Amino acid sequence: MSAAPRAADAADVLVVDPGQPRPAGARAVIDVAVGVLVDRQGRLLLTTRPPGKAYAGHWEFPGGKIEAGESVEQALRRELQEEIGVTIAAAQPWRMLTVDYPHALVRLHVCRVTEWSGTLQMREGQAFAWQSVPVTVAPVLPGTLPLLRWWAQAPSAAAGDQGRVERPEAMPPSGKEARSGR
Repeated sequence: MSAAPRAADAADVLVVDPGQPRPAGARAVIDVAVGVLVDRQGRLLLTTRPPGKAYAGHWEFPGGKIEAGESVEQALRRELQEEIGVTIAAAQPWRMLTVDYPHALVRLHVCRVTEWSGTLQMREGQAFAWQSVPVTVAPVLPGTLPLLRWWAQAPSAAAGDQGRVERPEAMPPSGKEARSGR
């Protein structure tokens, strides 16, 4: 795996549903490995969040929590095998984004994946769709929206941009999202 992207300023956080209460005090950041799987036609794989999870039914890029001792690529490889039944060849770091949801503070480590083996198997009861930008599925998970906008704004950069991280202030606001510096 190539060098990890630079982290954005820790004070830059995408706040989702800002009117909803958050737990009092400091919250631990949950690091999540996210895979943007790109097929030969340039379409992106989106899956729905499984039943029983926060934002169930919302569309997102597949991935999951990074366990202690795992690299982003190791976590992504494990999560994609567990969740959708594919084994990735390599993961190319693309973006990092911290998202403050009412239920969790999440740091997304987003990687491009263009090679994998296996047949898609939705092992957690989720749906999947190959999408071009703009996507036609809804609702989309709020933390996924900036990634889709970044992809649409610079598809050639999205295809090969490594080591560069956009800050949330570069994103146009939409829907229930708000930006704040903490």
